[in-house]
Amino acid sequence: MTVYFIGAGPGDPELLTLKAQKRIAACPVCLFAGSLVPAEVVAGAPEGALVMDTAAMTLDDTHGEIVAAHARGEDVARVHSGDPSLYGAIAEQIRRLNDAGIDYEIIPGVPAYCAAAAALGQELTVPEIGQSIVLTRLSMKSTSMPAGETLENFARTGTTLAIHLGIRNLREIERQLAPHYGSDCPVVVAYRVGWPDQMFIKGTLADIHGKVRDAKITRTALVLVGPVMGGVKDFKESALYDSAIPHVLRPRVVAKS
Repeated sequence: MTVYFIGAGPGDPELLTLKAQKRIAACPVCLFAGSLVPAEVVAGAPEGALVMDTAAMTLDDTHGEIVAAHARGEDVARVHSGDPSLYGAIAEQIRRLNDAGIDYEIIPGVPAYCAAAAALGQELTVPEIGQSIVLTRLSMKSTSMPAGETLENFARTGTTLAIHLGIRNLREIERQLAPHYGSDCPVVVAYRVGWPDQMFIKGTLADIHGKVRDAKITRTALVLVGPVMGGVKDFKESALYDSAIPHVLRPRVVAKS
């Protein structure tokens, strides 16, 4: 049997990949993170399949179900939100699978920051404004961060930050980022991206805390910070389609006399 770690995307069932749909539809066992993955995502599981919400389960619990499925020779769809390679907590699961000699495969999904940019109708890498994205998180009550991976260190780059688990600590985000980005730096809080009740709150480092407090948002939100989040219009066009800059698929255009 095989365990398929499946990226379900941020919430919209239509953002599932075809491969993800096929695997969910074929696996007699489906374990999904119900607090972050809508039931509609796993509605395509085969009739009679064992479908379990893992929100209240421990790692021992989920691994026990996988071991039991392995004994029965049944494939398992292990469905995670977003893309499982990013804060998917699959590393510890894979370690146990390797120790048990159980095969696995990872099927990527749409990350929340990508879905947020699409819903906002913008690009996150705007020429000469922002060409890099740092994906990070705050530790809060979860696993601590490595010593060098701090917001202050990332802020020194001046690039776009996609901050997970930071919605309850916006004051601290402002304190660490404002000296580098300025208090007027654009911020977008993306709440439950891809769900029917998704919401985007736009502001600055100085005022986003108050706006989020008024909206009563306390969880399931991504904080995007950086100049590109302000919807900049004055920027240089990319060299990608510049007729004066040739590349292997587009030779230089010679002007006719």
